[in-house]
Amino acid sequence: MNELLEWLKQTDNLRIIDEELDVELEIPHIAYVEVKKPKSQVLLFTKPVNKKRGITYDIPVIMNLFANFEVTKHILSKDPDEVAAEIEKLLHMKPPGGFMDKLSMLPRLFKLKNVFPKKLSKKGECQEVVYRGEEVDLDRLPILTTWSEDGGPFITMGQVYTTSLDGQMQNLGMYRLQQYDKRHLGMHWQIHKDSSHFFDQYKDAGKKMPVSVAIGGDPTYIWCGQAPLPYGIFELLLYGFMKNKNPQLVKSLTNDIYIPKDVDIVIEGEVDPSQMRIEGPFGDHTGYYTLEEPYPFMKVTAITMKKKPIYQATVVGKPPLEDKYMGWATERIFLPLLKTTAPELIDYAMPENGVFHNLILAKMKPHYRGHAKQFMHAFWGVGQMSFVKHAIFVDEKAPELEDYEKITDYILNRLDPKRILISEGVVDALDHSSPESLEGGKLGIDCTGEEVERRDYELISDEQLLQAMRTIDSDIVDLCQYKVGTSNPVTFISINKTRPVKELVADLSGLKKHLKVLIVVDASKNHLDTPYMLVWRVANNIDAKRDIALEPFISVDATNKGKLEGFDRRWPGDVECDPEVLERLRERGLLEIDEEFKRTFLL
Repeated sequence: MNELLEWLKQTDNLRIIDEELDVELEIPHIAYVEVKKPKSQVLLFTKPVNKKRGITYDIPVIMNLFANFEVTKHILSKDPDEVAAEIEKLLHMKPPGGFMDKLSMLPRLFKLKNVFPKKLSKKGECQEVVYRGEEVDLDRLPILTTWSEDGGPFITMGQVYTTSLDGQMQNLGMYRLQQYDKRHLGMHWQIHKDSSHFFDQYKDAGKKMPVSVAIGGDPTYIWCGQAPLPYGIFELLLYGFMKNKNPQLVKSLTNDIYIPKDVDIVIEGEVDPSQMRIEGPFGDHTGYYTLEEPYPFMKVTAITMKKKPIYQATVVGKPPLEDKYMGWATERIFLPLLKTTAPELIDYAMPENGVFHNLILAKMKPHYRGHAKQFMHAFWGVGQMSFVKHAIFVDEKAPELEDYEKITDYILNRLDPKRILISEGVVDALDHSSPESLEGGKLGIDCTGEEVERRDYELISDEQLLQAMRTIDSDIVDLCQYKVGTSNPVTFISINKTRPVKELVADLSGLKKHLKVLIVVDASKNHLDTPYMLVWRVANNIDAKRDIALEPFISVDATNKGKLEGFDRRWPGDVECDPEVLERLRERGLLEIDEEFKRTFLL
């Protein structure tokens, strides 16, 4: 960490803030705004306090460690595409045919010996300071409360280390951890996570589950913790592969879990599978609050740390945030592994404003009719890809997937209702829009092949179309047309909803000669001239099976759902900054934002 800090200073990627700032809202709000800037910096807060509880911490807080592409590459030691190329070579390695072939393989094979973690018999620097028994107190740590409606303070960048019941498998995961009091942490283990599988083993056996949570050290640890590796593969193997050196592990003091020797802080404990506790709400990376649910919790048995630790944290909410850069690295590095299931896959992208698992763009080389639909089913059946809600496929002639203007044109010029697949399957535990938790609609769009003709369409101005619509329904507030030069122009309308959107769409059928794709959002908290955030809203707010209709034109209901639609689940609120905190920070010269910035990113 000290080496990283020095490099960050030299490259103007570090901003040190020496003013006293509150761990409740103030520090997270500064980090939230910073990472939305075009060239964001890593932030080091040297004087964290908790004003409400009268605590002054002697541990600094570092945030936005994955601040931009340059910093992310440096943390990972190389460009993610280089790592992907190395993985692809290994996947296609063939038995050597002769002596020279064997010699040429040696460098790769020698590198693999550095993949495996090395367990040390001595203590690590993470155990220089030890608190046990009555000395255990989570209030020693500057744990942040990020959002006004959060259920309490949460550890947001904890490396959670667990083992299977038989001790044969280890796991490193990244889960939010709610602090309940001085000695208890919530474990937000979603059902598809490896730690949740291990938890089930301990529960069936009636045994308590050991857990160690590490904070800090090499930031690559935390990136490995969120990597979508297959079940049973210890994530630190990826660390060894990328860094070309063995991860050095030491045993926790009060359980048998091994953790990296150079992390800053370790929280050791155990989980009683027979006990649960309400966790949340929590403003999550979807940009919405995750609602309260029962989850396991850990009783802390020891806290160890370096003599001069740094507390590592992140902030989650509406994009863009640092998970944009973490997700970019994951996306590039795991492309070769995804190709093993879908060989004709050329590339893919998961835009951060599609919240990653809610939207995927994929480029493929189709060989026959229906090939793209086959890919859709393959994606929805592969590991964490099974949680992707909306998948759009283009062919090898398409522009670069990250060129969003051009790729959008390419898609809209090939969009055909006959090539749209609406299915259903498993969805992420954080998804709020589907009628049932963990299960919902899936959307697949085949935009491979030739352009479609724009038939039976007449373009009129936004003002004319809005006036025509308002004569039909006065609840319509605003209208904006996008991509009018393509085969399928997109019309957004915002409404003050007083009836189901399906009824509105039916009444607008008389205007179908002016409509190809109609997307409906709530007038509240949406601006039709901010397409980046509109994509975020739509990707989050729809269940394809309920909210998409293909006649009389393609329509998408991206409004919040409730009693009008017979939606029985509680719809969560948007994650939003506290305006008083923002203003206070601005007056102190710690934030530089204007009304346009707040409007653009829906602060």
